[in-house]
Amino acid sequence: MGKIVVTGGLGALGRAVVVTLTRAGHQVAVVDLAPAPSTSDCPVFGGVDLADEPAVEIAYTAVADALGSIDGVVNIAGGFVWETQASGSVDSWDRMYRMNLRSAAVSSRAALRYLKAGGAIVNVGAASAIHPTQGFAPYAASKAGVMALTESLADELRTRSIRVNAVLPTIIDTPANRADMPDADTSAWVRPEAAADIVAFLLSAQSACVTGVGIKLSLRG
Repeated sequence: MGKIVVTGGLGALGRAVVVTLTRAGHQVAVVDLAPAPSTSDCPVFGGVDLADEPAVEIAYTAVADALGSIDGVVNIAGGFVWETQASGSVDSWDRMYRMNLRSAAVSSRAALRYLKAGGAIVNVGAASAIHPTQGFAPYAASKAGVMALTESLADELRTRSIRVNAVLPTIIDTPANRADMPDADTSAWVRPEAAADIVAFLLSAQSACVTGVGIKLSLRG
């Protein structure tokens, strides 16, 4: 089993991924902007801005020391905003870029000094990046960038036998999303545990021939 870094591991999806990977036998470390809890079942490095390259490099050195090595990375850290062009702020584009795309790029770059043949990176993109509807433009643009990063990095790392893939959820069923969209139909929302299962698959030997792909996660087509 591998030694896996989960960024954003203190959030709803991150916690589900940590539990799933731990149950599968992986050793997991969490890197997150949120403060580390007083107690945890795995190493947690809190207060780390995932868009700050020097801070991430320091955190990954600490992770490698704690786990002994790094075999895989799951880039979950990110954020969401819904706003129209007429009513929103252009600053939201910069914020979404920094939270969603830059964080994944910085994390992946920091991991490359540790990953060896057989290693894997899993990014969290978004199904809405393909056909964004009203209010999704800043978020969807940043997540489209995550998919571009996934495909390009997968091609770059083929000769090193390191795989890079992405999961593309529609909407994940979290308390925050339910609070933000109280009138939404949640029947097609993806449970964090279901998304975590796909992340675990993409880190496993069963997906050894899969790289450069984005897997859409949805209960409907």
